[in-house]
Amino acid sequence: MMHGSIDEKKIAHYTCCRAAGPVVIDGDAEKPVWKKAEWSGRFVDMVSGEPAFFDTRMASLWDEQYFYVLFRLEEPALRASQTERDSLVWLDNDVEVFLDGEDCYYELEINALNTVYEVFFVYQDALKKGSRFDIPEFDLYTRDVDVLCGFQDGSRYKKHRRGKRWAFMDWDWPGLITAVKRDGDINNPAVVDRGWTVEIALPWEGFKRLHPRSSFPPREGDRIRGAFFRFEALRYHNKTVTESPGWALNEHGVYDSHIPEAFSFVHFAGRAEAEQPGG
Repeated sequence: MMHGSIDEKKIAHYTCCRAAGPVVIDGDAEKPVWKKAEWSGRFVDMVSGEPAFFDTRMASLWDEQYFYVLFRLEEPALRASQTERDSLVWLDNDVEVFLDGEDCYYELEINALNTVYEVFFVYQDALKKGSRFDIPEFDLYTRDVDVLCGFQDGSRYKKHRRGKRWAFMDWDWPGLITAVKRDGDINNPAVVDRGWTVEIALPWEGFKRLHPRSSFPPREGDRIRGAFFRFEALRYHNKTVTESPGWALNEHGVYDSHIPEAFSFVHFAGRAEAEQPGG
């Protein structure tokens, strides 16, 4: 199966309403402003489309300054070990946001300790002399750069039509704000926890790198493509399961989050008139 061949009918369409008031980023999903957001349905297995084992949902809002995302996760065993920014957050249970762009895309990961990992990906066939990426921000000789879909990525190698991507490991979304709120006692196996929430604010400035020909903040009716994930790095008796569960807003058909063709559609709308059900 060539990555990116997902049935378009299975791609989710999400309506992102304009925030009815200020959004304070503190991880609290019970704030009044989120009552009018549209909450997603339960996340599904990214390969099979079956409902996620642990209840996982997201909501989103927007205003003149930010694109907001909120995750709400059921979790009986809160755990996290990565504490340094841009450390290997995927080794922990985490949430992830991917945002598609023109010849590029962005990845954000956050664990239950609010540790952030982010990368900006540019397709190698697009980073050429004289292109819009031919700037110091994406200089291959001075920046911290890796390669995605190279030979070391055995499960992805030659399986996507665009091929290899430059991964700018030191790229930071300008003005990014994140917060986590935990309902339980993290890293304490004697306690059955209830879950955690993650709240994110992405200033529009970063979207200009993804979509240089679009206007931000958006207008009602505009749309972007993004993917919203939860990954469980399951461990039993200190041994890691070979393939950890991955859940998303819609299935991707393959166990690979780097498939922009499978990203959901996010449609920007005006303010919601009534409170939305909390799922």
